[in-house]
Amino acid sequence: MVEVFKTNIRRRIESKSVVKNLLAHFPESCVNIDHDDCDNVLRVEGIGICPDKIIAVVTAAGYHCEMLL
Repeated sequence: MVEVFKTNIRRRIESKSVVKNLLAHFPESCVNIDHDDCDNVLRVEGIGICPDKIIAVVTAAGYHCEMLL
């Protein structure tokens, strides 16, 4: 399963913290943020991931996160 989100995480140093936090919730997943994309796309790939939980984790860190269709 792969879920893709639009975020406002613009700096790589910020993304490290968010990725680390997401991996704590979804340890068997692959998580990355594409800063070369204008939407700073967050991609989470793994089994048993929950889009609502991903959005909640990113939002709790102070960033905008919405699912891309």
